[in-house]
Amino acid sequence: MPSRYDRRRFLRSAALVGALGAAGCVSSPGQSTDDEPAETATESPTQTPSDTPTETAQETTEPEEPTEEDADETESRIEPLTADGSSTVYPIANEAAAYWNANRPASDREYWPHAEYGIDTDHNYADYWAARYGFEPTGESSEPPLQMAVGLSHSERGLEGLADGRVDIGNASAAVETELRDRASYENFTDHVVAVDGIPIVVSQDVADAGVSSLTGEQLRDLYTGRIENWRELGGPDREVAVLGRAGGSGTRTAFVSALFGDPAAETTVDDRYDQNQQLATAVERSDSAIAYLALALADFDGVSPIALEWEGTTYEYGRNLGARGYPLSRDLHCYTWDGTSPKEAAFLDSILSEFGQDRFVAGNDYVPLPDDRLGTQRDRSPDRA
Repeated sequence: MPSRYDRRRFLRSAALVGALGAAGCVSSPGQSTDDEPAETATESPTQTPSDTPTETAQETTEPEEPTEEDADETESRIEPLTADGSSTVYPIANEAAAYWNANRPASDREYWPHAEYGIDTDHNYADYWAARYGFEPTGESSEPPLQMAVGLSHSERGLEGLADGRVDIGNASAAVETELRDRASYENFTDHVVAVDGIPIVVSQDVADAGVSSLTGEQLRDLYTGRIENWRELGGPDREVAVLGRAGGSGTRTAFVSALFGDPAAETTVDDRYDQNQQLATAVERSDSAIAYLALALADFDGVSPIALEWEGTTYEYGRNLGARGYPLSRDLHCYTWDGTSPKEAAFLDSILSEFGQDRFVAGNDYVPLPDDRLGTQRDRSPDRA
């Protein structure tokens, strides 16, 4: 019987086409990246000039299922690193993957200003991080020692994919214990905190323009339990409130509901739910009466207006103190690995947990970098370097 490690390798390799298809959502720096996950395209069979299918085409057989030996051979040749999950963590992981896959040279100081961060190297970007764990540098742009593919879904799906062996890294915007509450054990989930997010409360631009600039915690609870239904009760326009939120399985929803009601399973009164932060931000922008909660990176979305939250005597405002520990909607962002951390996982995560990575991928996407003491703790979770 194959070991669990072998089974995970087989599952990833058997789905290799899908994994590399997901890499289509990963752009090199300077390219545009769609917010929606790419669908797998199925090419139509090539047609002959004749309207009648040829005899050869009729005799075409279905491709055989890959064997474990085929999977091992494929992985040894390509060895992709795959991640999936939270749409909140996605901007961080996706941009880090874009830099990784581009593998620009050390001479490109605008792209890879290593000397500014105390790094003395002649290696290309991904070559540098991968070589620390024994991977052979390629020395070629756009040819990293191993490819990185990041999928976009939500926290629960990413964590389940990690546990099932379909991905190497499960991105989550809530702790696995609150996201997968029915599991008997969490000991194989290895947590890597990469950033801090302060979930802002946002409203449609029309609501903000009408004078709604802040809410109390009690008013926010009343909105999400249906006790307040019209903006005029809060000094806004005479307009029914469109209460929007995230779908089940979202780490952002788990964190929001936990903070507001003290129970991640608490019921809320919501008009519409959305799978991803990007979809929710678009819905707020298109509405003239919406309220919602978003990942910090989406708070400056066109047509979306962040408002202040008054909580236990302190006013928390976007752009000022949403990353403060006292802010009830502040939460850690996670990249989970399974049963420890492999060298290739560690190489990629080290790039995010570096000073450069915190500046470029975390702060650059409007999240809050980890303080030095927490960075040290996270870096210590990596295996020994080569």
